[in-house]
Amino acid sequence: MQEPANIKILILDDDTFMLKLLTRMLAKLGYSAVMTCDNGSDALRKIDQIDTRPDLILLDLNMPDMDGIEFVRYLVDRDYHGKLILVSGEDERMLRTAEKLVQAHKIPMLGYLHKPVDPDKLSEFLQKCTDSTADSPLPVDKTYSAADIQSAITNQELVNYYQPKVSVVSGEVIGVETLVRWHHPQDGIITPNRFIHIAEANNLIDDLTRLVLTQAIIQAGKWHQEGQTLRVSINVTMDNLASLDFQDMVVNLVNENNLPPQKIVIEITESQVMGADARVPLEILTRLRLKRFHLSIDDFGTGHSSLAQLRDIPFNELKIDQGFVHRAWQDDTLRAIYDASLAMGKQLGMDIVAEGVEDRNDWELLRQTGCDMAQGNFISEPLLPADLPIWQQAWHQRVLDELKIDSE
Repeated sequence: MQEPANIKILILDDDTFMLKLLTRMLAKLGYSAVMTCDNGSDALRKIDQIDTRPDLILLDLNMPDMDGIEFVRYLVDRDYHGKLILVSGEDERMLRTAEKLVQAHKIPMLGYLHKPVDPDKLSEFLQKCTDSTADSPLPVDKTYSAADIQSAITNQELVNYYQPKVSVVSGEVIGVETLVRWHHPQDGIITPNRFIHIAEANNLIDDLTRLVLTQAIIQAGKWHQEGQTLRVSINVTMDNLASLDFQDMVVNLVNENNLPPQKIVIEITESQVMGADARVPLEILTRLRLKRFHLSIDDFGTGHSSLAQLRDIPFNELKIDQGFVHRAWQDDTLRAIYDASLAMGKQLGMDIVAEGVEDRNDWELLRQTGCDMAQGNFISEPLLPADLPIWQQAWHQRVLDELKIDSE
């Protein structure tokens, strides 16, 4: 952890009054190593020097000559490893778009602040910077080869975690989503964004999914024997649906584990469009529905064929993507997309799951709008099976004490 006084901060804003105001705010919060610039060229010169290169930049978006968006591009060219806070009088949609762009450039962003700046919000963002090791460059993620992934599959280093899905009305735990993690013998726990794309690019995704699916159905069978009425959701890709053997494998696994098919939810990511020949995946999904498996359209709204997928595939669950759920209570654009997705799912008689529920405000929006189920870190992070009973006890207590569902 760095002390506030040791963190070098650069404020870039064309308004002299804002430079003075932010400098005073930072001084009151204990940040004394503050530089100010009223134009991008001067700021870049400070960034080019080792002794003046900042750990954190407070960046105004709308400036003459070089605006904030152009300035970010120059930061990328300079391999800037510090952090960024956007400060602007622009509207919410413009700030969210700018935030997405900064993230796409892989510059760590702590958030954005509206003018006039709220000192408490500024302090909250600065705390994130203070808690991190801002005096060292960001570690470069290790990359893995196809052989590494194949070895992980062969040695069963891929371990399933399960994130709970709960009823918004009652707080009851309805099910869990299976989320794979790689327990690497040297590098520790590795999340899917580090290896799934490698598996897809090297024709290993089918083997990977089969391992995850097998482990999940075996675990679902154990829960069922213990009297746990959990639905277990498992993500599959269109690559997995290229062979009719997939349907037989799923059915056989469920039968071998004495599990009702209603306890298994097959989640298809909406952004994965079916190819020109849709006969095989359509046959697999339709036969699974006939056998009473649940089908879920995941990440709804993120692809280009949302309505066509709903028309062509017999889904009975719709998952609203987390990008349209978190902060929808305060963002009119997100709220419009969330409301439209919810209404469409309801009209089609589907179960609606909101992903990415991160805080109490997100939860209250779901309750007010009649969403069926919630999933996200506000409820629980992904858990190992052994940790689920302890979490369930704590969750039931939260439902009574914090959420007070039973009193309404």
